[in-house]
Amino acid sequence: MAFTREAFHRAAVETPSHEDVTAMRELLVGTLESDGIDTERDREGNILASRGSGEPELVLNTHIDTVPPHIPYERDGDIVRGRGACDAKGPLSAFLDAFLAADVADGQLTLAITTNEETTQTGGAHLGERLSADGYIVGEPTGLDVCHAARGQFEGELTIHGESGHASDPANGTNAIRAVAPILQALESYDQQGGPGAHDLLGPPTLTPSVIEGGEAINQIPAACTLRFDRRTVPPETVEGFFSDLEAHLAGWLPDAYDLDVGLVRPEMPAPEAFATDPDERLVETLLDASGGDLRPFGAATEASYFDGPVVVFGPGVLADEQGPVAHADREYVDTAELEAAAVAVRETVERLLG
Repeated sequence: MAFTREAFHRAAVETPSHEDVTAMRELLVGTLESDGIDTERDREGNILASRGSGEPELVLNTHIDTVPPHIPYERDGDIVRGRGACDAKGPLSAFLDAFLAADVADGQLTLAITTNEETTQTGGAHLGERLSADGYIVGEPTGLDVCHAARGQFEGELTIHGESGHASDPANGTNAIRAVAPILQALESYDQQGGPGAHDLLGPPTLTPSVIEGGEAINQIPAACTLRFDRRTVPPETVEGFFSDLEAHLAGWLPDAYDLDVGLVRPEMPAPEAFATDPDERLVETLLDASGGDLRPFGAATEASYFDGPVVVFGPGVLADEQGPVAHADREYVDTAELEAAAVAVRETVERLLG
């Protein structure tokens, strides 16, 4: 059966992919191969397909996994509800439509779909290491706006080390919880005394303590206390630079009797850094003209930061509307008119850049 955007979108939303993406991957691969397109599954489980060859190369990227729980497909007129309707099976449907329909006369069009964007993002990081293209369009719900910048997100933790003892004699030990007060002050002062400063598009970075754990028993002086924090970063801050600078800053606030460790919560996993693409890039100007949307930053961290080259975030649906959250919410939805508009805009962009 010939591909249709709305039929694929329905099948995609009906296919749960919040715990296991196997069925969703099979749907995508089967759709591509039924249209005569060869696919590749790489070591991280990403699905890649290409049309044309040579340079320039344009990459269409989005993901097939969703957050839990699964919410069944439901349609009311032009509105489709269900998990993934806009994040990101809406962009996927539009990108797949454009990938299959576009006239690729010169260069290569690559479809690169990841499977763990909502969790570890190892797939996106691997694509960033593997691909070297002239432009990337990353599918997320932007309301058809062209987003050429976004803040990054680092999930960090610091552990204060003291020495345990009996609580009946507070001097017989080094209470790690007592050192939390100056460390919290240090976190508050970090961006005033260091950091990258405010970005022209993205504003200032943020550093937010969010989880604290310490102590094992009420009658025992705690030997350690761990504080976890959320870092929303802006260019040109990097993972390595941030944690190195933060550790040096915190050391100046830590009392002499304590030691301190600072790092990522999951150092084995990638951490999305901020990105900002020049609005004068041809990719930005072309998609902006084709979509009719606004040019703005994106409101969340994405896999776009892993790609080295001009990159924009674009797609149907929204993260939130006037009533509240949409993506990741129980009321997730997308307007089918936006699915069509996104497909047309991406197809026109591809044909102008590779035509």
